[in-house]
Amino acid sequence: MKLPTPIARRLIAVGLSLGLAAVALAAPPPAATPNKTEANITRLTTGLLEHSQFAHHPLDSELAGKFLDGYLDALDGRRSLFLQTDVQEFAPFRVTLAQATRDGDTTVAHAIWRRYQQRLAERTAYLTQQLKTAKFDFTGQDTFSFDREHAQRPRDMAAAQAGWLQELRAEYLDEKLRDAPEKQIAATLTRRYEQQQKTMAAFADDDVLEAYLNALAHVYDPHSDYLGHEQMESLSISMNLSLFGIGAVLESKDGYTTIREMVPGGPAARGGVLQPGDRIVAVAQAGKDPVDIVSMPLSRAVELIRGPKGTGVTLTIVPGSAPEGSAPKKVELVRDEIQLEDQQAKARIVDLPSAKGSVQRVGVIDLPSFYADMAAPGSKNHRSVTTDVAKLLSKLQTEHVQGVIVDLRRNGGGSLEEAISLTGLFIPKGPVVQTKGPDGKVEVDADTDPSQLYGGPLVLLTSRFSASASEILSGALQDYGRALVVGDSSTFGKGTVQSVLPLARFMDQSGLFHSYDPGALKVTIRKFYRPGGSSTQIRGVESNIVLPSTTDFSAVSESAMKDPLPWDAVPASTYTRDDRVSPFVEALRQKSAQRIAASKDFSYLADDIARLKTSLDKKTVSLNEAERRKEMADAKARQAERDKERAARKAQSPRTYEITLKNAGSPGLPAPLDPKKSPSKPGAKNASPPPDSGDADDAPKAPGEDIILSEAQRILSDYVDLQRPQAKAKAAKR
Repeated sequence: MKLPTPIARRLIAVGLSLGLAAVALAAPPPAATPNKTEANITRLTTGLLEHSQFAHHPLDSELAGKFLDGYLDALDGRRSLFLQTDVQEFAPFRVTLAQATRDGDTTVAHAIWRRYQQRLAERTAYLTQQLKTAKFDFTGQDTFSFDREHAQRPRDMAAAQAGWLQELRAEYLDEKLRDAPEKQIAATLTRRYEQQQKTMAAFADDDVLEAYLNALAHVYDPHSDYLGHEQMESLSISMNLSLFGIGAVLESKDGYTTIREMVPGGPAARGGVLQPGDRIVAVAQAGKDPVDIVSMPLSRAVELIRGPKGTGVTLTIVPGSAPEGSAPKKVELVRDEIQLEDQQAKARIVDLPSAKGSVQRVGVIDLPSFYADMAAPGSKNHRSVTTDVAKLLSKLQTEHVQGVIVDLRRNGGGSLEEAISLTGLFIPKGPVVQTKGPDGKVEVDADTDPSQLYGGPLVLLTSRFSASASEILSGALQDYGRALVVGDSSTFGKGTVQSVLPLARFMDQSGLFHSYDPGALKVTIRKFYRPGGSSTQIRGVESNIVLPSTTDFSAVSESAMKDPLPWDAVPASTYTRDDRVSPFVEALRQKSAQRIAASKDFSYLADDIARLKTSLDKKTVSLNEAERRKEMADAKARQAERDKERAARKAQSPRTYEITLKNAGSPGLPAPLDPKKSPSKPGAKNASPPPDSGDADDAPKAPGEDIILSEAQRILSDYVDLQRPQAKAKAAKR
């Protein structure tokens, strides 16, 4: 189905921001069970997935089995509520589920939901009773297993209660480690469990349907979603780039509300203390007690996080990059309206001192997303990432930079058209991306403009959070041999494109009755391939030079998602490779490795990475209070020692000039940034150091220090030096 052109440009976008943003949501109307609207939505959704999703796979018995398992996990991600006997009772549904779903029969959804509510009530009653009568001892050597994604479900009620009690002990100890009074701990946890049950009991039937059909969509691939009318309204608001909230795209993962992506320019991104993969465990409004949101449905959690502009909200988070068992942190944010202006590209000019006493000038462009507004291209009010980057590049060249870094580390994607046109700024012309639909036909999207705005040394700085359009740009420039890719071992690995299909239009055209807005289906329709033929799906874009990073071990990646589409390849397109990278890669790696080995900050980062890997491998946390307090004391002492060493070092920051779209057209340079006040990223406001700076504990340190970006600048400096003889030889031949 063809969407109106202005909307299509955003909805058929490459990015990950197609919903679940923390913005205003509408309350759902009540519905009866079973009802005709629900049946018609189920029939239509099933048919669209079978015939419109990329794989064109019929809902057979194999997929029906995964569908049933996915729905159980969607309700009980920790596998602690449903008993093995429950699963055995539901097993006969596997035989009939495929046809029943095609027929619009949602009996299974509601039967399982009722059992879920029963088990949740039993858990609440058991745990609240334990909090009244039990005495908790934390002197033993037992542990709590926090990773239950593939765990066996409890054999019977006794086994379930044993698991519930151990989880209660883990939560109780967490509160003790925050030095909360014993009476307060019991009250806090009692309120948490009772509130969870109350929230789930208030679920309307269309909330249940949304969870059910979303589980069905995820059987096909992790980016296909059923969007109920609440989420569809959220999507509509987010596409207007005017959000009231914290500016984060959220998802529900293993019972936790997890940050999937930061909205550039939003309070969460500006603060610098939240990252993709962080889990939000509680939300407090200004002046009020926190509300626990563990196991709370995503839509309800979003309602708590969103709010009017200018109001405060405090999030209790478990950092995704912190070892399990680390104390949760409280992050205070002020909700704000997020406009396109806050998301625009920005740049810096950095004067790097060399060993010979000279200065080498490099440019850094911070690219938060591949944005484009609704105004017609060429019009006075049209804004796009390509237009803005072109303006910044022109300014950088006017000021005689010798090389450019494009920072994509937190760029989750955006417009496909902008990814293509932006790539064209760095190459004369040629194919940028290939796409393949379900029919196997491959189409090539190319830059047809023979002009090249910037032809000098180019570094792309990437991370696991660089996705979609970022991967199209990176993959194309790497295939052409035009850019050196530096950063995490690979990017996110999202090589698919989705289309949003509003169901009301289909139902109206087909004469299918619906008594309320049926929402929409976001469905994967195509796959992306690089000019050389390799898909960016799963594998992403691998770095030419890998830098140490905690984000490289994040679970935020396509390969970590359930049932992703596989990697594959298509024949290479025809393009002219101008290899400026491979002759220098090995020398650049060696020089970088030598600097990293001699860097105290990178040694701190290596220690943090080792601790994180150990925690991830253990998948358990100690329930011995003395051990945990010692770990906390050791971490505090370790950080104090680092701060003392850094203060004694008195590292000098290179002279840096901030270039914005407002001052890019002005002659000369603005005043250099004050290193005592400069933020850690171009355009960031009140930014804290990024997690890759070797400071996992968020303690104060040298302002503006970002050791990953600093090393990328040194790599670019080396790259410029190594390319000089080659450039002179080419100039002489002319």
